[in-house]
Amino acid sequence: MSPGTVDLGSAYAACRRVNARYGKTFFLATTLLRPDQRPAVHALYAFARWADEIVDAAGVEDRAGELDKLERLLDSCIKNREPSNPVLHALADTMRRYDIDRSLFTDFLASMRMDLDVTEYADLDALGVYMHGSAEVIGLQMLPVLGTVVPRADAEPYAARLGVAFQLTNFLRDVGEDLDRGRVYLPQDVLCAHGVDRDLLQWCRRSRRGDDRVQKALDDLVAHSYAIYHSAEPGIAMLSPSARPCMRTAFTLYRDILGLVGCEVLWRRVAVPGSRRLAVAVPGAGRALLARAMTR
Repeated sequence: MSPGTVDLGSAYAACRRVNARYGKTFFLATTLLRPDQRPAVHALYAFARWADEIVDAAGVEDRAGELDKLERLLDSCIKNREPSNPVLHALADTMRRYDIDRSLFTDFLASMRMDLDVTEYADLDALGVYMHGSAEVIGLQMLPVLGTVVPRADAEPYAARLGVAFQLTNFLRDVGEDLDRGRVYLPQDVLCAHGVDRDLLQWCRRSRRGDDRVQKALDDLVAHSYAIYHSAEPGIAMLSPSARPCMRTAFTLYRDILGLVGCEVLWRRVAVPGSRRLAVAVPGAGRALLARAMTR
């Protein structure tokens, strides 16, 4: 993220490039939003990606200090000072434009700081503390941009729940990569119930071989994740009609990842096939065009 004052249009364009490069499934879904909604979503994504890169950066001695610096820069932009970074410039504009609560970013950065010290979670409740800031608040940040046909407060629990579903999916897909960073997000009580520990996970990754105990633990967590999706799904109908095709597409494609989760996630990254992505996205595009036509 290079410094230098830029105009607002260029700032949002920079955020779009970040989303297109790193969040391919989510970026595909955002193309189904109204053009005026997309820049704000790109800005929210780019900020979250920036913080994530700080946490995972190799060779950075003071990652906590870098997160503190990021938060100070954000506050400076919010106070209408001269923007020094395109992502923060776009994000501050998005926060003002959609009246997004600053506390949601405080909670997000608090979870990012947890990643600097916490390497595993005892159970789903403990993981839930982390996911409030890393997942629930992302759904809550998005909600004002997407719009609702019900009072926003009624839709918020579903938006938060969907954020959790997406992140649980990422945890299951990225087990091997997270192991390399020293972290295990899969709850320890679920793993231990099947005789799985960190050493066994690392053995599977090194040897590129599966294990029935690991598979059963993954199966339990996949089933739990499906249940989260099911409980979050009613929230899609609460969104503005123009936002529903986007979120339905994201919902379907992320949930599809769960069907690919097996021991192989420990040594390779699974992905929804391109043909399936198109099969979901093309009808979504039709629904998006129809929704826009009906709201003109």
